[in-house]
Amino acid sequence: MTQTHPRSDQTYDLAIIGAGPVGTTLAILAAQRGFSVALVDARDPDVAPRPDTRTFAIVRGSWRLLGAAGVTDALCGSTEPLNGLEAVDGGTHWFGAPGVLFGNEDLPDDPDGQPLGQMVPAAALQAALDGTCADMEQIHWIRGKLFRDMKTGNAGAILILSDETQISARLVAACDGMKSAVRESVGITTEGHDYNQSVFAANVKLDRPHEGIARQLFTPEGPFATLPMPDNRANLAWYMKRGAAEAIAAMPVEDINAELNARFADFAGPMQIDGPYSAYPLVMQLATRMVGPRTALVGDAAHRINPLAGQGLNLGFKDVGALIDVMCDARDVGLDPGSDVSLERYEKWRRFDATAAAMFMDGIDKAFTNDSAVLKPLRGLALSLAQKITPLRQALARQASADQAHLPSLMR
Repeated sequence: MTQTHPRSDQTYDLAIIGAGPVGTTLAILAAQRGFSVALVDARDPDVAPRPDTRTFAIVRGSWRLLGAAGVTDALCGSTEPLNGLEAVDGGTHWFGAPGVLFGNEDLPDDPDGQPLGQMVPAAALQAALDGTCADMEQIHWIRGKLFRDMKTGNAGAILILSDETQISARLVAACDGMKSAVRESVGITTEGHDYNQSVFAANVKLDRPHEGIARQLFTPEGPFATLPMPDNRANLAWYMKRGAAEAIAAMPVEDINAELNARFADFAGPMQIDGPYSAYPLVMQLATRMVGPRTALVGDAAHRINPLAGQGLNLGFKDVGALIDVMCDARDVGLDPGSDVSLERYEKWRRFDATAAAMFMDGIDKAFTNDSAVLKPLRGLALSLAQKITPLRQALARQASADQAHLPSLMR
């Protein structure tokens, strides 16, 4: 239910700051389970949203979470099945470029026949989530307001918004992104580093059928990836040194097409830019804590990792699933979901996984973004073994698809 102002006489079970895919999904799932929810959305409802050309790789476990939220039916016709992931080491090799390909056949059978994942346009995902949110009376959706400050105490938190109105809540979820104002307000610092790289991002039309395979070529300057989209299109990510991607994005589209095809037509087939394109800097950032007083950091507010495997949003959905489980378990035994005990469980569950994912992606980037005569044969051996050893390939597929027994209940 959309409201301009929160109810002044109510203490919400959960106040969510940030209404992107992570925050809106959390709001829907919490409300479905009987929690009172306030969702603070900075977007102005009277202003058309900016075009968003991103495409998310939503892996199997995350797709189950979205199914539980009731939004997957609304995405029918907008998605492309993700049937496999291929990684190839480029450059010069004595016996050809080594690589690994794993797909649906490497995963356990899914009761609903779901593939490894789904490729979902960002705009379609947000629209489906917004539509579901608007229909839920249990969600007080406060639009066009910004978070300004917060005061916490033993019984809950008081949030102050940009128009000086206040919200009282037992638990606050910071879903307000990498530059989280909520994280800053509770004094949680971050650590990380700048890769001194940027990513050129665009959608392209492919001449060669992609067959639902996400493909990644590692080059000495950085990866080049194509993620499958409907109508034999692909979402392209080309990693380059800082400044080079920005220079490409400033070129006329005809020159970009010529450069792309000269460099990568042998790998991905002929391609043509299809729509807007952009460049953005690549950084890694991890919060030193995932919780503070009455506060849980969720999604990019807690962790921004190298996007080379498309795991960023999926990590955020893992956070959502874990927080929902923690809240429900606490309520079932009569505990306060916003208490230090409950928040400590959430942090223990999610911090190691998020940090491990960030470090793994960081290691992959460092190991493959070079032309080292020492590292090339070692990584070639690793890729070849992963391709030939079936249990190893299956384990990689399950990790990439978030199809594992230890995950939050809504993802299993």
